[in-house]
Amino acid sequence: MSLAGVSCLVTGAGGFLGQRIVRLLLEEKEALAEIRLLDKAFSEEALGEFGKFQGKTEVKILEGDIRDVTFLHRACQGTSLVIHTASIIDTLGLIEKQLLWEVNVTGTQLLLEACVRYNIQHFIYTSTIEVTGPNCKGDPIFNGDEDTAYESMSKFPYAQSKRLAEDFVLKADGQVLKDGGTLMTCALRSMYIFGEGCPFLLGHLDKCLLNRNVYLRFSRKEALVNPVYVGNIAWAHVQAARALQDPQKAKHIRGQFYYISDDTPHMSYADLNYELTRDLGFGIEPQLPMPLTMLYYFSLLLEIVSFLLRPFVRYIPSTNRHLVTLLNTPFTFSYRKARNDFGYVPRYTWEEAKQSTGQWIASMVPQRRLYLKSKAA
Repeated sequence: MSLAGVSCLVTGAGGFLGQRIVRLLLEEKEALAEIRLLDKAFSEEALGEFGKFQGKTEVKILEGDIRDVTFLHRACQGTSLVIHTASIIDTLGLIEKQLLWEVNVTGTQLLLEACVRYNIQHFIYTSTIEVTGPNCKGDPIFNGDEDTAYESMSKFPYAQSKRLAEDFVLKADGQVLKDGGTLMTCALRSMYIFGEGCPFLLGHLDKCLLNRNVYLRFSRKEALVNPVYVGNIAWAHVQAARALQDPQKAKHIRGQFYYISDDTPHMSYADLNYELTRDLGFGIEPQLPMPLTMLYYFSLLLEIVSFLLRPFVRYIPSTNRHLVTLLNTPFTFSYRKARNDFGYVPRYTWEEAKQSTGQWIASMVPQRRLYLKSKAA
């Protein structure tokens, strides 16, 4: 299983996960022929990071919109593998539903159509645990897998958009390409991703600094989840890409979805923030700001206020029922099937992930303090 000589397109390559996938692809011992990096914009930091790897692999930067058909066709022409990470992540409802749909759903459809047109055989889609749930009743899952039955029909736009996009990807498997070949697809359902560069960790850090170095308790201690380190979910994409090059392994994984987790200890989302920074002397609130049922109905009240104000002003509450349920429902999954079908084994241990992420957070504290100070001035 090797990616030697492969021409790969990575969408969302300038993002948190996309950058890490690109780095691992550039580190492959048997060099890819080419990696095309597609995103709406790239930061100077990201471009500098890619520039550190001057190997045999040609790197092309493609800045443009995934909804632009002409741009997308130009990006796809001549490639043989697509890793599609690009999407808008929205847990609060900040993004207009139409834009969310255009990028997450239509963008994925346009990319699949381009694959058929330009004879791209292999397609890997970055999905999310939110495709599964938790559902509005907050039914828990402990150590679930791909065969675990679960009643879930989330009406939250982000989860809906990712579920629909994943459906399109998996149903596209087996489509006949223009040259008579066959499109092979799979989807990786990632747990919540943490690690260096994680925008959510920065958001929680800001609130912690404003709260005198004490993290807010937004999830119950017993609401166990199993977040995945960014290096490991990126590694799963590389291993899936390798497996698709092997006809025997490809038969097992095509048209399938896989839960991707690692060996991070099961803990609540709030306790993850604390675990990553406890060595820095940060604390965490002992309990939720109010009993969970009260917090749920408080969120409902905020949603009603938002609805009533809609004709006059766009008010987005700081929390909602979906988020309260998501953060307070035990929801853990095994990566056993990914290990069996395409050899996924986490590349980084929990201790390595914790150390790297903790060091990154420590390096960010001084500039976040300055940022918050200037914002308050």
